[in-house]
Amino acid sequence: MTKPSDRTAGPEPVAFIDQALWRQFGQAPDGAAFHRSWLTLLCRQIPGARSAVLVLGEPDLGPFAPAASWPEARGGSPALAALVERCLAARRGMAVEEEDGTQGVAWPLLVGEHLLGAVAVELEGQRDAQRLQETLHRLQWGAGWVLARFHQGQTAADEALRERLMGALDLLAATLEPSRFATAAQTLVSELAQQLRCERVSLGLRRRGHVRVCALSHSAQVGKAMALVRSLGRLMDEAVDQRAPLALPPAGERPLILREHEDFARREGVGALLTLPLYRQEEPMGALVLERERPFTEAEREFAHAVAALAGPLLAEKRANDRPLAVKALVALREQGVRLFGPRHYLRKTVALVLVAAAVFLTTAHNMYRVTADTVIEGAVQRMIVAPLDGYLADCFARAGDRVAAGAPICVLDDRDLRLERLKWSGQRAQLLKQRDEARAQGDRAQLNVIRAQIQQADAQLALLDEQLERTRITAPFDGLLISGDLSQRLGGAVQRGEVLFEIAPLVDYRVILRVDEHDIGAVAQGQSGTLVLASMPEAPLAFTVRRIVPVAEAADGRNYFPVEAELARPPARALRPGMEGVGKIEVEERPLWWIWSHQLVDRLRLWWWRWQP
Repeated sequence: MTKPSDRTAGPEPVAFIDQALWRQFGQAPDGAAFHRSWLTLLCRQIPGARSAVLVLGEPDLGPFAPAASWPEARGGSPALAALVERCLAARRGMAVEEEDGTQGVAWPLLVGEHLLGAVAVELEGQRDAQRLQETLHRLQWGAGWVLARFHQGQTAADEALRERLMGALDLLAATLEPSRFATAAQTLVSELAQQLRCERVSLGLRRRGHVRVCALSHSAQVGKAMALVRSLGRLMDEAVDQRAPLALPPAGERPLILREHEDFARREGVGALLTLPLYRQEEPMGALVLERERPFTEAEREFAHAVAALAGPLLAEKRANDRPLAVKALVALREQGVRLFGPRHYLRKTVALVLVAAAVFLTTAHNMYRVTADTVIEGAVQRMIVAPLDGYLADCFARAGDRVAAGAPICVLDDRDLRLERLKWSGQRAQLLKQRDEARAQGDRAQLNVIRAQIQQADAQLALLDEQLERTRITAPFDGLLISGDLSQRLGGAVQRGEVLFEIAPLVDYRVILRVDEHDIGAVAQGQSGTLVLASMPEAPLAFTVRRIVPVAEAADGRNYFPVEAELARPPARALRPGMEGVGKIEVEERPLWWIWSHQLVDRLRLWWWRWQP
């Protein structure tokens, strides 16, 4: 409680302030009255307060202008204005003492990190540092009222905005539900008229440079010859041509032209008009006209603006979906033509020019058409080395990948059984020779003839065994390369007569086998030349000539192909190896590039169409 002596020296204490001022502060009808009463109450509590000013503006953006001053008749002094500028720039409270004895205190109004404004008070009397500090504290505590008022206004604005958005979304949800454009448009104008209590709401769409009414609230049909419809269309044209919402009576700054609106209001006896253009991709597509007796409030205008902003693209989409397919195609073609030949869209124009240049090039340019096929190198002669008789493998001297000379041993079969058999027949022959001599001495000619036959049998058997013994040593038939066969892991194992043990090919003569797809075999003929690139020698292309086309197809990897035999023109200095694989291209003839790159797809489409054609 302040002492009576203090009341006489300084401003009147809070308990004795005029009740009317407090009532004005608590029941301020608007922000200006609140700020004036707040600043008056604040200055009455600061000893020696001579003048004060409250500066407010858009947070962080400004411009910052005086919202209230005390006393009102005097206004702020230049020194007080300079102090406010310094406080706004520094964003902190400050107390200053000028050379002429003037003292000032300023405090910034901060909402979080955003600057809302500042309040400054100019003091009179003797210099007193303690008084400056106390005044700074009073400004800091008093600023809470202004910030609270600001938060209250923000909360109310946010709530109003939320209600407007929810109402707009509910209205658009009702508009979105119908699948047809006419039904959706009728729903929009009827719901909008009900929510804003309008006598009539009209919707028009732009066509051929003019807006034509397509929906009226509380009316199922729109007569094109009606004078009212034509008048509404002129209202909409006036707003669309100016690309601005028009209101009557005007809201804020007066637009350039309101002639049609004024004539319509005077003729129809309408108290308030609000015309809102509808946009799609920043281009006006139509307008909404709202009519009623009393003027539209700021909140109602913002609600109508939100509905128009959201309804434009929605109605445009429904209208586009309602058009016939042929009309959609023509409109799409027209839009692409406008983008291609109109202004802007430079990337589209560049891509179109590139495509045109590519099409011209592919149509006029020619190149050699070549049939591509997987290729393998084979020896001109490939011989199989088979087991000459049943037996067991005794030794192996070579395997696949080794070069062998003619007559060089490759492997040896176990001959012990054959040698024992030969000894047996040799003993029988010696015994028969002895019996022959005895029969000759006795003159038994019949017995002699039998023995002679048995001796011939023994000689033939011995000759057969000698031949089999010679065949147990398997040799190379000519100089070449073993391209298959590895018996090094089968030593001691049994082999059967006729079993393939090795394959050998010569190193001096080769042939090329191209596996040509059945779709391309029709273009291949004998005598055509081509180029082969082997996987092991990609840096050295090999020329070849087609010699023979095998007329029997083979299946592999899910497709059919025909083997084509070719002959190398100039074998490379580096030795080839049978089994080398690569890619070969057979040159056919020169043809346009577009045909070369597209004929396979076209042929497959033709085959598919023939398959499904009735």
